[in-house]
Formats: sequence, C-alpha cells, structure tokens
Amino acid sequence: MKIGPSLRVAFVLAACLVFAPPAHAYLDPGTGSMLVSALIGLAAAAALGLKMFWYRLVALFRGKRRGVPPGEVKGPPAAGE
Repeated sequence: MKIGPSLRVAFVLAACLVFAPPAHAYLDPGTGSMLVSALIGLAAAAALGLKMFWYRLVALFRGKRRGVPPGEVKGPPAAGE
C-alpha cells in the first residue's frame, strides 16, 4: 500500500506531538482570554467568508449579473436631458 504525501506529513506531525518533551511553561490568566478572543475572531471570519460564498452561489443560480450592462449609463441624467 502506498502512502500519499499528505498522509506522510500527518504522520510526521503526529509523531512530533507525541514525542515532544515537557515545556515547563507558565500560562498567565490573560492567555485564556486571548485564546478565546482568537477563536471568536476565527469563527467570525469563517462565518463572513461562508456568507460571501453563499451570496455569490445564490446569485450565480439566479442569473444576476453584477455591474452595469453594456449601453447603460450609470448615474443621474445630465442637465440638458
């Protein structure tokens, strides 16, 4: 059985996490709130990206076109018209 490159990378990353030495690091109370705010920001960015993708997908199936069609002038009419 052949192992693909992405599966090989996953095995190496898993091995690095399993055999990592103890860090002996201190995490202060502000670190938890920083992580929570980062997760909220990631969730908001993902939701916005999904919303933009959904609106483009719906517009594609409805046949709406963005922009001004050829031959049309955008804006108010001129003073002499």
